[in-house]
Amino acid sequence: MVCSSVFVALVIDWTIHMASNLNSRIVRAMIALTMLAFVVVYFGLSAYFFFIYDWLYPEFTDDEILRTGDVVTLGLLLGIGILTASLLGWVLARRIVDPLKSVGAAARKVANGDFSARASLSRGNFGEASDLVNDFNQMAGRLQRAEAELKYSNSAIAHELRTPLTILRGRLQGLLDGAFAPSPELYGRLINHVDDLSAIVEELRTLALSNAGQLDLQYSSLDLAMEAKAALASLEDHFAAAGITVTRQLSSGILSADQSRLRQAFVAVLENCCRYAPQSTVHVKTGVNEQHVFFRCTDTGPGLPEESRARAFERFWRADDSRGRSRGGSGLGLPIVKAIAQAHGGEAVILPGKEPGLTVEIRLPRQVSPIV
Repeated sequence: MVCSSVFVALVIDWTIHMASNLNSRIVRAMIALTMLAFVVVYFGLSAYFFFIYDWLYPEFTDDEILRTGDVVTLGLLLGIGILTASLLGWVLARRIVDPLKSVGAAARKVANGDFSARASLSRGNFGEASDLVNDFNQMAGRLQRAEAELKYSNSAIAHELRTPLTILRGRLQGLLDGAFAPSPELYGRLINHVDDLSAIVEELRTLALSNAGQLDLQYSSLDLAMEAKAALASLEDHFAAAGITVTRQLSSGILSADQSRLRQAFVAVLENCCRYAPQSTVHVKTGVNEQHVFFRCTDTGPGLPEESRARAFERFWRADDSRGRSRGGSGLGLPIVKAIAQAHGGEAVILPGKEPGLTVEIRLPRQVSPIV
């Protein structure tokens, strides 16, 4: 009994001096439960033998019902129970705490700028720990991709702005030095470069507002077919210069949307055809199905390979062969289209097709409520 008491005292002293963390709390909880069960059993048996037993069996008398050996046995059982509870609590705590420690260590690395950090999971962990680690790793992966995209965007923005700024400065320096004679044509070209810069800045502003969820939309009831018709009319000269033949199938589709933003998206899709699919046929279709109204633009140009279509809506991305900077695009047209569609609660997609060319479809809900 003395040995078991000493053992229990050592175990309790060990648990008291453990750090106040999840491991120690689980172990202490297991020990407390074991001791509570022992107390209930001990006092229950004592009450039975000293009080209830005499009442049930008055004819049987034995002054030494609870002998010394019984007390020693109970003490040993208590010691074994506490030891077992400690071991089980330690194993359980390890299974719970290890994933938390791994996530915590990875989170500290991410907080210090190392977005490649990932949490690990040992075999045999419970499902919630696996979900926690997987969710954290997915979050870290998205942060890493966002960081890479931000660095790429900053570099691309500098590149896109540097080209027209360099040309503009060269022309102005030439005028200052007398290398160029002032003429309406030269001033017109300078104004065009300024317009290009203004367009890039406005596109970047639109994307920034969209990413922040602050793209202001002025909703009104409109007909998708009429907006598509207006966009086509505004680009007639561009189609003629690019040698593009336009066919149309415009079915009415009434919805609530921002007229100027929607027309901006349509114009961006059509300008994409003028820039990258000259001497082709462009078919524009609007319509309504069960889920949404749609604007679909199909050209017969060179199109995009399958592996490149998934990246077509990335900012500043251009395919190497047909969509280089020499065509005049900023690489922001389709991302703007996607941002406007998403701001309306819809989406912009590239539809697969067997024939050469590219099909871009803007899908919008049939009833759109303003986004608060």
